[in-house]
Amino acid sequence: MTRKIAFFTVADAILSALALIAAFLLRFEATIPPEYFDRLFYYIAIFAGLNLIFLRAERLYSFTWSFVSLTELTRLFRALTYTAVTFALLVFIGQGTFDLFSGFPRSIVPLSYILSFVFIGGLRISKRIWLQLGPEKAASAGEPILIVGAGKPGEHLIRSLQAGTNDNYRIVGLVDERPANQGISIHGLPVRGYIKDIPRIVNDENIKQVIIALERRETDAIQSAVNIAREAGVTNIKIIPEFSELLGQTLSFRNLKEISIEDLLGRESTNIETKKINEFIRDKVVLVTGAAGSIGSELARQILQFSPLKLIILDIDESGLFNLEHELRRLRPKADLKAVIANVTDAAKMNAVIEKHKPEIIFHAAAYKHVPLMEDHPEEAIKVNILGTLRTAQAAAKHGVQKFVLVSTDKAVRPVSVMGKTKRIAEMIVKSLNNESETNFVAVRFGNVLGSRGSVIPLFQEQIRRGGPVTVTHPDMIRYFMTTPEASLLVMEAGAVGQGGEIFILDMGRPVKIIDLAHELIRLSGYTPDVHIPIAITGIRPGENLFEDILTDEEKESGATKWEKIYVSRTENNFQLSEIINRLSELEEKLFTAPEEELRNFLDKLIAR
Repeated sequence: MTRKIAFFTVADAILSALALIAAFLLRFEATIPPEYFDRLFYYIAIFAGLNLIFLRAERLYSFTWSFVSLTELTRLFRALTYTAVTFALLVFIGQGTFDLFSGFPRSIVPLSYILSFVFIGGLRISKRIWLQLGPEKAASAGEPILIVGAGKPGEHLIRSLQAGTNDNYRIVGLVDERPANQGISIHGLPVRGYIKDIPRIVNDENIKQVIIALERRETDAIQSAVNIAREAGVTNIKIIPEFSELLGQTLSFRNLKEISIEDLLGRESTNIETKKINEFIRDKVVLVTGAAGSIGSELARQILQFSPLKLIILDIDESGLFNLEHELRRLRPKADLKAVIANVTDAAKMNAVIEKHKPEIIFHAAAYKHVPLMEDHPEEAIKVNILGTLRTAQAAAKHGVQKFVLVSTDKAVRPVSVMGKTKRIAEMIVKSLNNESETNFVAVRFGNVLGSRGSVIPLFQEQIRRGGPVTVTHPDMIRYFMTTPEASLLVMEAGAVGQGGEIFILDMGRPVKIIDLAHELIRLSGYTPDVHIPIAITGIRPGENLFEDILTDEEKESGATKWEKIYVSRTENNFQLSEIINRLSELEEKLFTAPEEELRNFLDKLIAR
């Protein structure tokens, strides 16, 4: 960057000098009269100096002109106009004041202005013009590549790749599903047909690589392109990253992504109400419990993007908390960040933490989530998911926290597992507390999170790396999936719009068959299901359902409303908080000595209320 700035600074000074000299030569028919020749150095110094000042003021050294657009040209025009006006004022004032400008031809000002724009602008767009000739000059060189998508992402991709320096490829054209785009040309590259035409183009051009430049919401087109390209023998299939994934980088071959399972699951892009989240988080003290977990850690990352006054990350996992703190400090060195080791079941500690740091918002993500493990350890599920929620929520109410957001799960709907039952009771607790305190309590319910610790996708990937088999519990098992960033942002959005007492249910999109997920992951790894990698059906585990709904029957009957990607349920609680507190007090003394069956009966009775 420093080298580029130095180059353009020197070049702009030289071109400014040439523009002024050329203006004199045009004015005086290819000669410079002696009375001006002696003063020409001073004219050049003033004119070039003004250009450099105003070019820098317009930030015209802070980006690459390989991607020049109308915006940048407008800024160049504005900078040179400032120079021309200032130079004209100096000439006007100086003619009657300084010998330097005595008799200075006023026509030089507009001439030098026009020539400066031609010279300086020409230098900057010359590379862009040269790159536009790329398709023609490289027509017979490099590896042939086909792009899927002739919309804005495709245009952006072509513009970015043409601006690069990689001569080891050539783009042969594009395919697109929209009839209106057929037959058009984008930056010199033709749209050669529809996605169904990929095999023909692959055969004609010997295509080895396909790049998908479609928006994530075009999931059907993405899946179709991937499947057809695979059938045509293309194994190198990449996709452009989403804008948030670029993190300020320029789109290039280096940051194109391999097709992942997230790209094929039918998750449409979500329009997040970032303005509402910003108003909710900015300049607030925020506490995240369970911060070392998959959702908690992503919540912490996302919260920092909205400039909280202070962020407290709390977890009992020492190592996980240590790693997260270092990651967040690296991302936001100036953020006011505090890591707290604490157990949410410890009422005294939670009261002390909340009293000391005075959070205005709490995201309660601390919980046990693994269904089979909680079937074997119901006492731990009760302790953390129920008692931990109760004590943290009570501390929040006691110390006047403005908003308490419980992170829940779709397994709380008609729960059959211990984990689901404890999370359902946690929802009931916060709804009851909302009626008994000034704190606004809300719950947010969603399904499986892609790639979270202990989830099915990392398990399948590890099984594939070992050569299989990939284990599926039942061929008809269906689950909802959501990406971690999307889930975290929607949790924050629900917290922002919640007034207290709601259960927000995130729209998980289309459910996915687990066996289809296994097939796709095997293909993404370069293998054929049941040929290279076997799939084994192991049987449903304790606590599992074939299908998990997002709304209870009661919530459906209450007319739960949908708000963007969020359902809102406002059903009434059918029990008093004092009742559950009394029952928990009786149970707590024998929590680790009571038979498991007694604990399960306790959960069933509470839910039945």
